[in-house]
Amino acid sequence: MIARVSISRGRRLLLVGLMLAAFAALAARSAQLQLVDHEFLQSQGQARHLRVVPVPAHRGMITDRNGEPLAISTPVQSVWANPRELLPARADLSRVSRLLGLDGDYLRGLIGERQDREFVYLQRHIAPDLAEQVMALQVPGVYLQREYRRYYPAGEVAGHVIGFSDVDDRGQEGLELAFDEWLTGESGAKRVIKDGRRSIVENVENIRSARPGKDLTLSIDRRIQYLAYRELKAAVRDHRARSGSVVVLNNRTGEVLALVNQPSFNPNNRKRLRTNELRNRAAIDLFEPGSTMKPFVIAAALETGLYSSETQIHTSPGTFRVGRHTIRDMHDYGTLDMTGVIRKSSNVAASKIALALKPERLWSLLSAAGFGTATASSFPGEADGYLADFHRWRDIEVATLAYGYGLSTTSLQLAQAYSVLANDGYRVPVTLLRREDPAQQQKVFAPHVARAVRRMMESVVLEGGTAPLAKVPGYRVAGKTGTVHKSIAGGYAEDRYLSIFAGMAPASDPHLVTVVVINEPRGDDHFGGKVAGPVFSHVMSGALRLLNVTPDDVPLLQTQKSESGGPA
Repeated sequence: MIARVSISRGRRLLLVGLMLAAFAALAARSAQLQLVDHEFLQSQGQARHLRVVPVPAHRGMITDRNGEPLAISTPVQSVWANPRELLPARADLSRVSRLLGLDGDYLRGLIGERQDREFVYLQRHIAPDLAEQVMALQVPGVYLQREYRRYYPAGEVAGHVIGFSDVDDRGQEGLELAFDEWLTGESGAKRVIKDGRRSIVENVENIRSARPGKDLTLSIDRRIQYLAYRELKAAVRDHRARSGSVVVLNNRTGEVLALVNQPSFNPNNRKRLRTNELRNRAAIDLFEPGSTMKPFVIAAALETGLYSSETQIHTSPGTFRVGRHTIRDMHDYGTLDMTGVIRKSSNVAASKIALALKPERLWSLLSAAGFGTATASSFPGEADGYLADFHRWRDIEVATLAYGYGLSTTSLQLAQAYSVLANDGYRVPVTLLRREDPAQQQKVFAPHVARAVRRMMESVVLEGGTAPLAKVPGYRVAGKTGTVHKSIAGGYAEDRYLSIFAGMAPASDPHLVTVVVINEPRGDDHFGGKVAGPVFSHVMSGALRLLNVTPDDVPLLQTQKSESGGPA
């Protein structure tokens, strides 16, 4: 009995001793881990869960001259996967593919081909609610990454000016491309701790702060841009034209207030985008300007001092032989003074005047006005135009140049040239950015010459002129029409035209220059005064009022109010 008690006591002591030894070992191990191996274990844990992640920087905003947004970047989520983690969960791929709208076989092939990688995009820039649904699936190896997506509030109204950026936020077209370096931000970096689901649970330190892209302020006025877009779209539709362009220019500063084209495109939705819709026709498409060149021929003649506003030009019988070629007018206009040449748009008279000038003098004036060179507006791919060297001019080339054949220009260049007439003979560089300081001006011809030509151009919109439909109620308008046969292989088409109107208002002290070009109108009307003239009238009328420009033709305005029953 005594022996059994002794054995039981010994066992208890042994058990207690073993327990004490175990506790002592645990305490020693704990002390070792906490005190001796602390730095090593911490480094190992950080190696597994501490990560350096990029901090995305958003692209700079593009605004109109009044601060209205034209391009902004909004945060979105993109779905990515680690193929090494996702492959073991291959059965879950079908759920992911259905939710993202991807073909299951495509997704399995994508993951299989990249199984040796740790990162592959499944879908970029998804909606927030879809991102939440993806993460709710809790599929191993599927994660979200924050990025930025470009959004264009004005849509197709400003599509050709702004352009667009790609999925990686790099500029591809328009000013997004031209100022890509300015708009692009610099990503930052931070050190974080991630859990087993790759979710950030703690921000450890900021390594490098993200630098957002710089904002860009354009010369465009969103209100006038929309007005021009609306009127051009209606005209192209009504005349069943192939395309069209409108440029509205502040002639005093050289700032482009509106630049629109048809057809256009919506940079927010490029799934069905066609290449021809991307072309900024106003800056890229070249055309022969037709009779819109005649005011510059008149200006060159007045500059010589040998011609005055009263100089008489004989045009009978409505034709004029130059070598083997015959220049024709629509009618026999008899004898015309300089104003009559502009008002009736006489090819015969313009040709005779041009042939009487020294070729170098005419070329010098046209070149100084901007013909034959790009405007340096900062728009990528802007065309230079074409103006042949005067040493190569033959008589027939001088004659046809007088009414706008044998040279080429863009709508933007033509607007710049007309701004010279509006600015009393001084050329101001064109810009698509808001101009804070006055630009350096270049003298092209004398101020009194510019004012004299403007007075002549006012007759174009009066009765007996070629564009009475281009009138702007309350304002005097100076402008010129152009109706151009389009060039084809072997000559010019008899039934394909460009309808053009270029002008300025108020004519007494111009603020705005507008150029309207309608390409291949179909129907009964194809003359510049009837097709492009009304577009000019509507755009200029709205723009002048939006800018609070004081009317300079108040008696006419009062008469119209009286006739409509309104207050005089």
